[in-house]
Amino acid sequence: MRKTFIVVAVVFAMLCPESGGAQEIVEQWERFELSLDGPRTGNPFREVQLSAEFVKGNRKVPADGFYDGNGVYKVRFMPDEPGQWSYRTISKEKALNGKKGNFACVPASGDNHGPVQVADTFHFKYADGKRFYPFGTTLYAWTHQDEGLEKITLQSLANAPFNKVRMCVFPKYYAHAHISNEPGRYPYVLKEKKENADGKVTFSWDFEQFEPGFFQHLEKRIDDLKALGIEADIIIFHPYDKGHWGFDSLGKENDLHYIKYLVARLAAFRNVWWSLANEFDYVKTKPREDWDDYTKAVVKADPYGHLCSIHNGSFYYDNWKPEYTHASIQNGSVVEDFGRAVLLRDVYFRPVVYDEVCYEGDLPQRWGNLSGEEMVKAFWHGTIAGTYVTHGETYSNPGDTIFWAKGGRLIGSSPPRIRFLRDLLEQGPGPLELADPWKDHRVARFNPKRREAVNQSAVRPAGVQGQAAEGVTSGGGSYFLLYFAEQMQTEWAFDLPKKNGPLPGQKFKVEIIDTWNMTITPVPGVFEADVADGYRVFDTKRQKIKLPYRPWLALRITETE
Repeated sequence: MRKTFIVVAVVFAMLCPESGGAQEIVEQWERFELSLDGPRTGNPFREVQLSAEFVKGNRKVPADGFYDGNGVYKVRFMPDEPGQWSYRTISKEKALNGKKGNFACVPASGDNHGPVQVADTFHFKYADGKRFYPFGTTLYAWTHQDEGLEKITLQSLANAPFNKVRMCVFPKYYAHAHISNEPGRYPYVLKEKKENADGKVTFSWDFEQFEPGFFQHLEKRIDDLKALGIEADIIIFHPYDKGHWGFDSLGKENDLHYIKYLVARLAAFRNVWWSLANEFDYVKTKPREDWDDYTKAVVKADPYGHLCSIHNGSFYYDNWKPEYTHASIQNGSVVEDFGRAVLLRDVYFRPVVYDEVCYEGDLPQRWGNLSGEEMVKAFWHGTIAGTYVTHGETYSNPGDTIFWAKGGRLIGSSPPRIRFLRDLLEQGPGPLELADPWKDHRVARFNPKRREAVNQSAVRPAGVQGQAAEGVTSGGGSYFLLYFAEQMQTEWAFDLPKKNGPLPGQKFKVEIIDTWNMTITPVPGVFEADVADGYRVFDTKRQKIKLPYRPWLALRITETE
């Protein structure tokens, strides 16, 4: 009824003479954009400041504006609440100051669920409450390719299981990533380009002035991802410049100015996540202590509180600091076996996304030659532990690009199996966590009785604020997922942990899942939980299930009447 009332009210406002004529309509969590003509002389990127205040009732939301070139200044806003919004611009420039207006925000529709947020301490949801399970992939330099290749990449993503893409703002000068003919766009105004006698190219940039076309192209691709239901995990800095362009060596003042400009342009995109850096500790031009300042600058400039992380190389950052919403981790060993992935979750007390666990491919480097089976296993280990894993593909197929670097076509064997896992998770009752994280690392469960603990501050890591620790009620689990990985056996006795396991008398059906062949086979009969025997719960009749003698099996165990 409320949505219907708002839509009717908006239509009335458009038709009513007192409303002043037709009014712009913006859907909830979409973008309102105000364009103004202003000064062209001097350096508008540095010398002209523009912001606006958006008001609905007692709410006031500030938003920074930016210069978009050719005398055009813009302010973008993402309304999060239906109804009437008004605005007023603020600037020292007369042509930009005091501009007033209003627009109507109507309820979200279709696949618009709003930006992704943290939920239940360790997981994610959209703003409208719909669960979000990140199944990401890596496309570092895909927006720096030619138009044809970028369209092929989008076609690949449309048929892939991924709902998050890790992508760099700056181009990469790195093995398998650099284009010999250089990107077609650069973020800064080029002052001079020289080629030495030995063929080496050097650049001179005006770091005081941005190239709006570069950012307009980036925004177009972020919108393309949004149309596919994909979150854009924007990597703000990275170490893969090696002095070729100098974008990793701007100096702190220019870094902060770049952050302010980037966030002003992108914060109103609902599918944006902030990643301060990829492998921050390999960016040797930026001392560790500066990353706090950069992170705070991003968070301060973003009025919508988008997800924010920082990605490590060899050494982890202080992911428990309040500016970070989740931990983005590089570690190839955490999902190689059972029981490791959950450990960092317990340390940081946040959602953990293992954004780099090595890649499926055939490169000689150790990080680029996982088999498809190993990549799929990594996803299952992460999922069972209540964490999340990101994919990447690094096959060096002749005549084609390496997907992880430039995009193009996916040729690996893991994506269909990752889709199968994503479907299993999304069709389930909710996010999974280990039932007995202290001892049993094969069995995950959904806990329908999860509740927020009241006095848990003593167990929070120092610096974690604004999040209540979560208590888990013991017993009564109604949904379990058990993963065998490489282990092969001919049978399985109904055997679950006592801790957070089933209560006596609960009845369950069991399905055999072949995670590689992507099949689900129901097991005949019903299993009834007995009184716990030590630390385990068995079927009252001690029933056993016959299993195919092959690896990569799992069991789905669901309560039934």
